[in-house]
Amino acid sequence: MNDVTPGVSVDREQLLHSLYEASELEHNLMCTYLYAAFSIKAGESEGLTAAEAVAVERWRRIIIDVAIQEMGHLAAVWNITSAIGGAPRFGRGNFPIDPGYLPAGVIVKLSPFNLSTLQHFIFLERPAESAERDGETFVVERVFTRAMSGRRLTPMGMDYATVGEFYLSIAAALRELVAQVGEPAAFCGDPTLQLCKNELDLNGVKPVICLKTALSAFDAIVAQGEGAPQDSTDSHFQKFVGIRAEYLELLARNPQFVPATPVATNPVLRRPPRPEGRVWLEDVEASATVDLANAAYGLMLRLLAYAYSINSPSDEKGLAVDLAIGLMQAVTPLAERAARLPAGPSNPECHAGMSFTTLRDTAGLPKGPAARRFFVERFAQFSAAAMALNTKKDPRTSRAAQQLTALAVRATRSFELTADPSRTEASKTPVPPPASTRVAPASTVAPASTVADGIETVPGQHLNLSFETRRCIHARFCVTGAPTVFLANVQGPWIHPDAMDAERLVDIAHACPSGAIRYQRTDGRPNEAPPPVNLASIREAGPYAFRGDIQLDGLATGYRATLCRCGASKNKPFCDSSHHEVNFTASGEPAGTTVDMLPERAGPLQVSPEMNGPLRVRGNLEIISGTGRVVARVTNTRLCRCGGSQTKPFCDGSHARIGFSSA
Repeated sequence: MNDVTPGVSVDREQLLHSLYEASELEHNLMCTYLYAAFSIKAGESEGLTAAEAVAVERWRRIIIDVAIQEMGHLAAVWNITSAIGGAPRFGRGNFPIDPGYLPAGVIVKLSPFNLSTLQHFIFLERPAESAERDGETFVVERVFTRAMSGRRLTPMGMDYATVGEFYLSIAAALRELVAQVGEPAAFCGDPTLQLCKNELDLNGVKPVICLKTALSAFDAIVAQGEGAPQDSTDSHFQKFVGIRAEYLELLARNPQFVPATPVATNPVLRRPPRPEGRVWLEDVEASATVDLANAAYGLMLRLLAYAYSINSPSDEKGLAVDLAIGLMQAVTPLAERAARLPAGPSNPECHAGMSFTTLRDTAGLPKGPAARRFFVERFAQFSAAAMALNTKKDPRTSRAAQQLTALAVRATRSFELTADPSRTEASKTPVPPPASTRVAPASTVAPASTVADGIETVPGQHLNLSFETRRCIHARFCVTGAPTVFLANVQGPWIHPDAMDAERLVDIAHACPSGAIRYQRTDGRPNEAPPPVNLASIREAGPYAFRGDIQLDGLATGYRATLCRCGASKNKPFCDSSHHEVNFTASGEPAGTTVDMLPERAGPLQVSPEMNGPLRVRGNLEIISGTGRVVARVTNTRLCRCGGSQTKPFCDGSHARIGFSSA
């Protein structure tokens, strides 16, 4: 389609109106796909044969992957909206969507995974030339037309048969706006407000700064999903068609095959004033579970909206997105739990389900301390609610409670740090111990040590030397490079900081890859400084050795750390040498890629261990092999720490497949 749909005026207001509808459409599709995926049964314990269990688990992963890609499409639409000067749209109507909000042929509601729902997904993602029909339970309530003839100042919805056609119309309108006002005027939004790979590592999330980048984003959305050519093997359409073929094959073998729990169609948390097509959740545990899931989903939207109010680069922008993603990860087990609980006595034939209830307004909160306080308070509420809900110790509820508690801790800690940059800087500067502890020991008397939080500190004439047992990986630079300072295998005092030249001892401390050995100068000489280049070295069959200004889960951790990548450490995220016990095998020399030098090579390095997932790393980082060869240069990445990725050092999602636990 090369022309704007007749009757739609091409001004910025109308274009924003269309982009808001595109945001709602992508958002709705994402929710409906997730709802169906949450209803899919898990294994033979839920009545499936071994072959059926393998198949439906694969379908679940495919549908969730499609939903994640829809999230990427949604972020791309948000960026385009921001690029032309608008505020991205995070809200949507509650399910089921009333007629008129979308074209008559686009039906959106929450329904369990079955053949009809799968056919509906195929219909929504169909190419223009496809003859696929909608699912039999998705009946058009009434036929109507939304488009108006003639141009109007009030923005109006347009009619479209397929989602791909809708995007082609928006792209044409954008071209016409550029033709009318010029490219600089059309793309007048602040590009630093957009999300990019530094904050959200999803395909399609790229800065939009001109017509070319905007059209490229539209093309990517259409090519991957809505409106891809019928022979596009990796499109959403073809993925759903492939599931249908396998579904029908399994059904032919076993006519009693039911791949999903009987979750409600359009569940609601309160008695609906219009009950038709809705299921009221009356069961106490089910409604409490859905309530928590909905609230977490609502806060996720608030955090994403807040991120769009913050200019990049910003630790707070990245933190808001990280916490939002963490909330979605916590929502998943809650939604899966709800799908296995009864809806209530009025609907004994069906189970509950997450209703994705939206807030009345999801606009971003004004940036500043009030917003930070709001987020911290809300996370604390969720943590308390999850712990109260977990009385039965259901594995899914327990997992959600752990995740929400961890998020509450991180939000409290990290928003406090981002709120006052001076506190972050102060946290990097070691605080000298009281003067009374900085006494030089007699030459014949072993210095007295103090132990606090597992860190042993021994005062010396020029520096105080510290050792943290739980971080030591026994690299042995200390006992081999400074054997008179670090006395191996002795009873009693074993650290003697004055037994060698202080400058040489400082070099030995810097060689310690784990950061177990640290020091505080007492002679006025400079303390350890951040390295000029942030590095993550991949040790052969061992951990990652980080060097940089490391902020681990929001806490200043020093300039050196070795973090587990085998998945077996009992001191996660730190390495404890368990890779030897489990015979972990992984190359320290992975294949690299040709990448340009980063404009900046130092600076803060944010390392956030995801619950039961990878290490999320933000900041300038060079990943190197054990021999020092450059593997990659990144500013935002996810590094495997379950040991199972087939694309080491990067995460490929294997943690979910193998059931990795970060506990």
